[in-house]
Amino acid sequence: MPNGNYRHIYLPGPTATQGFTNPRRGGSSPRLTNRNRQTHSAHLRQRLQQAWNEAEDQQAVLHVERTGTYLEFESEPGFDLAIMSLERLQSGIRLLNVRQEGAGESLRTLATVYVPHNRRGYFLRKINSYATEDTQRNRPKNAKLIDSISDIRRAVVESFWRSDERDLIPGDDSDWVEIWLSSDSEEVISRFELLLREANVESRAEILTFPERSVKLILVTRAQLEGLVELSDDISEFRAARRLASFFLQLENQEQLEIARQLLERTRFDETGSVVCILDGGVNNGHLLLQPVLNDNDLHAVDPAWGVADDDGHGTMMAGTAIFGDLLKILSDDAPIRIGHRLESAKILPPPPATNPKRLWGYMTAQGISRAEIQAPDRRRVSCMAVTSIEDRDRGRPSSWSASLDELSSGYEDDTRRLITVSAGNVNDPINWQNYPDDNFTNEVHDPGQAWNVLTIGAFTEKTLITDPTLNGYVAIAPEGGLSPYSTTSVDWPARKWPIKPDVVFEGGNVARAPDDSLFDADELQLLSTYYDPQTAQFASFKATSAACAQAAWMSAQIQAEYPNAWPETIRGLIVHAADWTEAMKQQFLPEAPSKADYAELLRICGYGVPNLGRALACAANSLTLISQAVMQPFDRQNGRYITNEMHVYNLPWPSDALNVLRETPVEMRVTLSYFIEPGPGEVGWEDRYRYASHALRFSVNGPQEDEDTFVRRVNRQARDDGEHPGTAGPNDKWVIGEARNVGSIHSDIWRGTAADLATSNLIGVYPAVGWWRERHHLNRWNRQCRYTLVVSIHTPEEQVDIYIPVAAQLGIAIPVPVNTRP
Repeated sequence: MPNGNYRHIYLPGPTATQGFTNPRRGGSSPRLTNRNRQTHSAHLRQRLQQAWNEAEDQQAVLHVERTGTYLEFESEPGFDLAIMSLERLQSGIRLLNVRQEGAGESLRTLATVYVPHNRRGYFLRKINSYATEDTQRNRPKNAKLIDSISDIRRAVVESFWRSDERDLIPGDDSDWVEIWLSSDSEEVISRFELLLREANVESRAEILTFPERSVKLILVTRAQLEGLVELSDDISEFRAARRLASFFLQLENQEQLEIARQLLERTRFDETGSVVCILDGGVNNGHLLLQPVLNDNDLHAVDPAWGVADDDGHGTMMAGTAIFGDLLKILSDDAPIRIGHRLESAKILPPPPATNPKRLWGYMTAQGISRAEIQAPDRRRVSCMAVTSIEDRDRGRPSSWSASLDELSSGYEDDTRRLITVSAGNVNDPINWQNYPDDNFTNEVHDPGQAWNVLTIGAFTEKTLITDPTLNGYVAIAPEGGLSPYSTTSVDWPARKWPIKPDVVFEGGNVARAPDDSLFDADELQLLSTYYDPQTAQFASFKATSAACAQAAWMSAQIQAEYPNAWPETIRGLIVHAADWTEAMKQQFLPEAPSKADYAELLRICGYGVPNLGRALACAANSLTLISQAVMQPFDRQNGRYITNEMHVYNLPWPSDALNVLRETPVEMRVTLSYFIEPGPGEVGWEDRYRYASHALRFSVNGPQEDEDTFVRRVNRQARDDGEHPGTAGPNDKWVIGEARNVGSIHSDIWRGTAADLATSNLIGVYPAVGWWRERHHLNRWNRQCRYTLVVSIHTPEEQVDIYIPVAAQLGIAIPVPVNTRP
């Protein structure tokens, strides 16, 4: 029986590929069916004509030659608006944004639509047909659309602004605003920039582009915004520019130069081609511990006038943790240290006094990464950013910043996939700490942590011991292994719409409670990292999700160095796959007999838990991890229709004999599916054809004794005869999370059952779900391919049972290679 750890086993790909049709059918939204069609059509005709008259009068006053007008459509309270029917691209009628106001039965949907003057009769004809014509089913023609509309009016500034940001609309004083244009064409961008110059509106030069959208940052008053709405045919929406949170911590001297020298003497630096790029306020590479891993030519700045130096210390602390991990753990023994990656720094923050500038941060982030890539294009890179926005307004909805990170990660524009770790943002107010952990639930993950493709990092803590005699009577407020008081969550996000964030958690420190019930940061409850001014100190205290994010980058680099052919999707998948919840987390947030809904809420508090580096790097004899990196074309065109295209089926090389020996022994299987989506970030509701994600993927596993034909028929409608029953429901009762895992672009779940049941559950199907590549087929993305990584693990409690070697032998791996899991 071999001992030790062994490399994960890479599969050659799926066993079979076949055409796929999802057996699920979409449900219908509630809509009004008892309208008086004559009264309602007369009302809408009058409102539509009034809107056109007001628009024409305003354009006549301003002497503006416009090609169209913005209209706002509103639903009845409690009913949906048929937004898909509000757009007709062939006629130039464009849906610009969708938003909601109110709550419960008072919830209304509003949509802003651009209508060319030469198509002004389009909606009028729809209304007239509704009033006078019937369908073959004896319903008013166009009833789905017209019944859903309660009002039509000329769009105003508020029509382009998110409902929950109305108080941020500039007044008489100018403020920075993101303006989203309704096209990504150079013609539209140039036309709008000319308009800005003619209107004397200040703007920044940088611009972000997405499919059908462009974003600029402009400095405007409300009056100027109103003027732009009247002067331009290209506006889609307005959003408030982001202010940055303060990440700069009070720095104290923790260690001396001699300790740093001793650490350096026992550290070996290997060149593997793997790097961590710190996106922050600069890094001081003059620090003794950073000199070996950060050269001068790897220091960059988005604006050369800023210089590359670290002005405040945060970037250098990020660098120290990204290269060494938790320095306190390393300094607690004298074991040799091996570093297999290097550092880069891209300064995306301006130096003081510009402490909270408003900028197009997606552009700044992209420029920082680009400078590092231009300098060293062949490196395998993990980008690490602990810069976030203090304004918690998104509730999971994409922003220009998060969408930019999704685009950068995806590689769909430049064929370069990127792994990016981002901090979830911090709870910094002692008032919130007083209500720990309840206030962590209402402090949501900060922008851009809602990005789908990045690893968003929250914080937990194991730091509870306070030994300082001056702090006698002080106690840590979070239990050992519990959620860090600094960590934000996504508990308040719509559960079935936006990704699970944070993805995972790392050590972020704790907060101390004094005998008088006051709360404060204590150095003993924080981490240790490198200080930016080594003339003053070598080490500084480091905390919160910034420290956690840097540790995630450190772990990512270990995996990247060990598996140089692993895709970014794979590294992200392995980190999530290797994570688990601590007992303290379960005690904090799960009832005694937890349901799938309870686990779904735990996910939005602690992500998938704390990653284990050893499990991410290797298998033991009684565990097994299989990895497949594969390419799929999710959609296709057939007879003029755009359809889901194919399904991949894996007949896994299972250790059936070993599992059958164990019989009733409880075992676990974990499945993780990781892929990157291409974003469609415009605020158009993200429903139906306007979905944010380009595509979605799902996985399914066969149930015990469910053969391949039955399994395929259950999952794939194309494989069934007409009218055939879809078959058994599969082993869904054995999954810990279930359907709640199917949000975002990484899906992970744990199957628990007996070894005998698992012995016959060796089939996995990976198949597509709908996305805007298919629904927005005029953008010609419908035939694009996507990459994904499938990670499957089995773990048995019996250490004497070998499940690794039998599978390795099936795949022709004669002599498994042990892996050293200590960096």
